[in-house]
Amino acid sequence: MTLISNIIYFLAYRLVRYRRRVTRTNLAHAFPDMTTEQRGAIERAYYHHISDLLVEGIYNLYARPQAIMQRYHFVNRHLVNRYYEQGQSVILMSAHYNNWEYMITSLNYQLMHHGVGVGKPLDDKLVATYVTRRRGRYGTEIVDHTNVRQTMEYYHTHHVPVAYMMLSDQSPSDEHRSFWTTFLHQETPFLYGAEYFARKYNLPVLYYEVTKTSRGRYEVRFSVLCDKPAEVPQYTITSRYIQQLEKTIIADPQYWLWSHRRWKRVRPQDVPLHQLTI
Repeated sequence: MTLISNIIYFLAYRLVRYRRRVTRTNLAHAFPDMTTEQRGAIERAYYHHISDLLVEGIYNLYARPQAIMQRYHFVNRHLVNRYYEQGQSVILMSAHYNNWEYMITSLNYQLMHHGVGVGKPLDDKLVATYVTRRRGRYGTEIVDHTNVRQTMEYYHTHHVPVAYMMLSDQSPSDEHRSFWTTFLHQETPFLYGAEYFARKYNLPVLYYEVTKTSRGRYEVRFSVLCDKPAEVPQYTITSRYIQQLEKTIIADPQYWLWSHRRWKRVRPQDVPLHQLTI
């Protein structure tokens, strides 16, 4: 897989120059104090990483459970499983950082909870149907973000302990229905759905950080963002998530999705810019 990834890197970065302008602009705005050489090193490391991700994504569609678990190790799964033993569902918040495809596919058999991955479907319906089926072949339920309300209400009513995986770093489609704050030196909108549902059902919220230990291998560590969301002020969970995500990215920036146009939206004048609170 390493050889294939290296070839993809050469084609994408050197030849096609895939989204290099977007990536370079994002890095410049996020790390204004770095030199051009420092950002260039991150840029090259990033393209090596997404080349790995492409190969790993294809591999993930066909790999056996044991093979994925060897490559994607949950260091402290007991932190999540204890909520299952108490009959509680949980929300697992993370981002498009390092490998997230392994998490989707292995969620249901790595944890005691029933695993549900929440996200946006691919634009191509035929491809989306195939990928969704392959992602869920080991029991993880893939739910479109437009149907998550019905899914959560169903499992809440039937008292089924569920682990909801939510990648909350995507750019919201509605500038007005977003949580705006300063993130990586820029005004940035964030999805509020995870906190909304956590507060509605009083679900514990955990952040999980994915560390790349070597090419193709990762470790996942969970930490508690909030045990009782109904008892904390509004936006507390979202603020804690954003603060943790920023720390994760600053520590190893090459593993975030820099070629995505994350800052394409401008905050409307009638929408407040929130200060992060803990």
